[in-house]
Amino acid sequence: MTEKEELEDIYFKSIRLGIEELTNTRSLNVTAYNPSDGLHSIDSATEGIIAIGRFKTSELDQLYAITPHIVFIDTTPDEDRFDSVKPNLKRIVEKIIDSFIEKEHQSIGFIGGTDLDLNSNVHIPDIRETTFREYMITRHMLDERLVYIGHHFSVDEGYSLMMKAIDELGDDLPTAFCVASDPLAIGCLQALNERGFSLPNRVSVFSINDIHVSQYVSPPPLTTYHIHTSLLCETAIDLLLERLVDGRTLPKTVLIASEPVFRKKSTI
Repeated sequence: MTEKEELEDIYFKSIRLGIEELTNTRSLNVTAYNPSDGLHSIDSATEGIIAIGRFKTSELDQLYAITPHIVFIDTTPDEDRFDSVKPNLKRIVEKIIDSFIEKEHQSIGFIGGTDLDLNSNVHIPDIRETTFREYMITRHMLDERLVYIGHHFSVDEGYSLMMKAIDELGDDLPTAFCVASDPLAIGCLQALNERGFSLPNRVSVFSINDIHVSQYVSPPPLTTYHIHTSLLCETAIDLLLERLVDGRTLPKTVLIASEPVFRKKSTI
């Protein structure tokens, strides 16, 4: 894995490591499986599953056939069958927009990626994009020209999208951007710095994740919403134990709140 690939995978890696650490602390017998190994490799005697990421419908059925006690982290594939825990991305985007409005920004753009529907292999809108559009409409501020969407949440994608925005919009470049993830935002900052834009005097950037390198990028360091991966992991284990120990059968969907990380020098 290259440094760039590791940067873009930090979020899910931290979740995986968090689950491993907490299960060891609680003396739970856990085996890690990689979907690339095939779901058939999962022990049929498995009592509970914590799943990270996205799965095809056929894979969900395979998992459910092993055990009905399943908790998903970061996705809610079927709220009628499975437990899930994820960050409240909808509220985060709304609060980012509110922060920009409080600072009297009139022109707010968005840079994001898409979700991939594994069943149809078609890219679909991500909740951060749909929330941005819907909330900006309620504020009577949505300008479709200022929304740039790529297929990935990567550094390279952020760099390319911001460069495209700079070239296409010229003097109409927004004074503020809500960016869907830290890797995307890091690429955006690289593009803005290369083109000589003053941060945050000319352009403000607010991101989501607070991966550990975000405080060291740019300058100035990235302003971002902190996703509590440790709380995601802790909640996932608690949900699973509620099913296995307490006998709960009704599924739960839990949304975890986040708070912004403002540094002495920042991008907003």
